[in-house]
Order: sequence, then C-alpha cells, then structure tokens
Amino acid sequence: MTDGTSLTHYHIFDGAWQPVDGQVIEEIFISIHVNGQELATIAATPIRQDWLAVGFLANEGFITSKDELRAVHICPSGLCVDVWLTAPREIRPPSRRILTSGCGGGVTFDDLTKTQPPLDSDLRLPAEQLWGLLDQLRDAAQLYRRTRGVHTSALFRDAALLSSAEDVGRHNTLDKIRGDCLLRGVDTRGGILLSTGRVSSEMLNKAAKMGCPIVASRTSATSFSVSLARAWNITLVGYLQRGRMVVYANGWRLGSE
Repeated sequence: MTDGTSLTHYHIFDGAWQPVDGQVIEEIFISIHVNGQELATIAATPIRQDWLAVGFLANEGFITSKDELRAVHICPSGLCVDVWLTAPREIRPPSRRILTSGCGGGVTFDDLTKTQPPLDSDLRLPAEQLWGLLDQLRDAAQLYRRTRGVHTSALFRDAALLSSAEDVGRHNTLDKIRGDCLLRGVDTRGGILLSTGRVSSEMLNKAAKMGCPIVASRTSATSFSVSLARAWNITLVGYLQRGRMVVYANGWRLGSE
C-alpha cells in the first residue's frame, strides 16, 4: 500500500535554489469491476481501494448492504478492484453519466435534479461541538501532514469518530467512508460528516445517500448544494474554523434559527 512518492524538488529561499526532500501525494487510475465487467475508472490515491469500490457502489445505488458482496479483491498492482456480488447479475452503468465539478472531478450516474425525499432527522447539537469535531478531523489528516495536496473527510456520531479517509479526490473520501462503514456493518445514518473539500452538489448527494443530516466543510459550498440541502433537510455549514462558521441551510439544528 502506497500513499506518497518520495522526490527531491527545489524551492527558493533568500533568493537561492535549494534542494528539498519530500513526498508528493500519489495519484493513479483505479478501475472498478463488478462480476467481471468494468463499471468505472476513478483517479484516486491508492489507499483502501476496497473501501473506494464498495462505497462507490453503495453511493451510486448498486448495493445496499454487505450481504450483497461475495468477494472484494484488490489486484496486485493496486490498479483495479474486483467486486463479486452474491447475485449472478450483470451490472452496467446507465447510458448517462455526469462528470462532477472540480479538479480531477469524479463521476456519478445519479441525476441530481431528480426529486429525493428529505432526511427524516431531528438531530440537534450545539454549534460549538463542530469545532471539537474539526480538531478530530485535523488529527485524522496524517497523510496531509506528509504530502499536502490531499483531502480528508470524517464521519462522527455523538462526538465519536466512526470513520475517516484521505484521498486526492474529495468525492473519493466520502465513497471510502461509506465503503469502510458498509464492510464493518456501521450505520452511517444520523452521522455528522466533516470534510476539508468544497461541498458541491455531488458531495451533498453522497452525504444524503449516507443519511447524514449535518454536513460541514472547512471551505465553501456551491449554490446547487445549498439548494439541495434546503430541499433535503440537511444542515450545511461552510468555512468551519475555530470560533466561526457559515450556516447555509437548516441552521435550526445548531440553534442559529
């Protein structure tokens, strides 16, 4: 398992070029095969490719539980994941796919404009508790401290960390968390999801599929994600920093409205 490549690079200090030994975050293309058929290829960091594959299948609606999995194998090169389902059915991607926003954007087969029922959750917590969860998110970002250039997301319940993941793709971190929880039999519904990445529409959609009524990010949200959060009864927070935050939708859970 690899996560960074050691390189000697150079920077300017006091007007002079100096060599610096450091790590650069690793990025490869990982192909997901289901019952022998290729479903999708994703640019990702080669850490827990099994979580990525299983979580992608769950968030895209192809599977709903661990019981549907017969076997999950990461090939020796780490470039592909073979998923075998208990049912001998052929899974093919829908004819329409959406390339998601952002650098190195992901892919989704979901139509984000379709109607989705609002989350049925009355979860509330003091806004200050999010700052404590942010500290835990930073503690989980071990790869970031070595390489930079990587996103971190984490799922919490009752201030306890349930799962965390790091990847070059912010979308991938949510798929990895979903895959980890599904493989361990951990229910993601009712969880609080924090991320270092921008919350765009597909990020909000993955959070909704996971049943998370509170989503917070260290950075911004998009107009589409705000609209979806309001429609789907999800509390959406951006620019989460110690002592401050911006609440975009359903602030009643945090006591702001």
